Amino acid sequence: MTTQLAVKDLFQREDVVKKFQELLKNRASSYITSVLSVVSQSEMLAKADPKTVYMAALTSATLDLPINQNLGFAYIVPYKNKSWVYEAQFQMGYKGFIQLALRSWQFQTISATPIYEGQLIEENPLTWFVFDWKAKKSDVVIGYASYFRLLNGFEKVLYMTKADIERHANLYSANYKKYQSGLWKDKFDEMATKTVIKLLLSKFAPLSVEMQKAVIADQGVLQDENFDQVDYPDNDQWAIAEVDLEGKIIDMTATNEVNKNTATEEQPEAEKTDTKQELF
Repeated sequence: MTTQLAVKDLFQREDVVKKFQELLKNRASSYITSVLSVVSQSEMLAKADPKTVYMAALTSATLDLPINQNLGFAYIVPYKNKSWVYEAQFQMGYKGFIQLALRSWQFQTISATPIYEGQLIEENPLTWFVFDWKAKKSDVVIGYASYFRLLNGFEKVLYMTKADIERHANLYSANYKKYQSGLWKDKFDEMATKTVIKLLLSKFAPLSVEMQKAVIADQGVLQDENFDQVDYPDNDQWAIAEVDLEGKIIDMTATNEVNKNTATEEQPEAEKTDTKQELF
């Protein structure tokens, strides 16, 4: 029996179907069909350990995000582990992080965008980043920015240069560093946008339980349904970049723990910021 058939058989099991029905109700059947469609379209994913495919799909279902490679909310991506066995890795898309943030009902607005040559007007570590969207000089992307404003008025912006993003990809994606492959190769802009959104939320935003789970599970192979044990096959260490108070990347030191100061639903203290410049 091929691995692909084994995956299909696994998802037809009564206990597996019941689990998805508990999470998705009457959408369970169409969701399972979409997962099997994704598997059938990827030769490497079809070779992956069926349990890891199930866990990746279950993670997405738990977060109520669709698995569709064209939508950009969440992905199931094949990777070889250290034993050279294919496993299915769960990956968040930037739209998935935005969706979870909006669901928490704590955000007035949240967005991210590429920054083109000429649009970055001022970079003052003591005040704010100033962008002029009409000052675009070319289609050359020089960086990526993300922004949110909470209902209580707290707002924050994070800007990373394209060099920052490349450095991040090389540090935390072995596939991209060694082989220039994977989502970083195929969907660089989407992955860069996700990076600035994820780092901004992880460091400065109040994280709902769903958002905490998404941060932990992103780029991981879950070993249990409680998110207690996660392996990261594309990276030996799970990491969140160090960001200063003005939202500038200052270091990218790896850590194996979620920042406990940010994984909370408490509101951060409001900061005094110059709100004359509407960033997004």
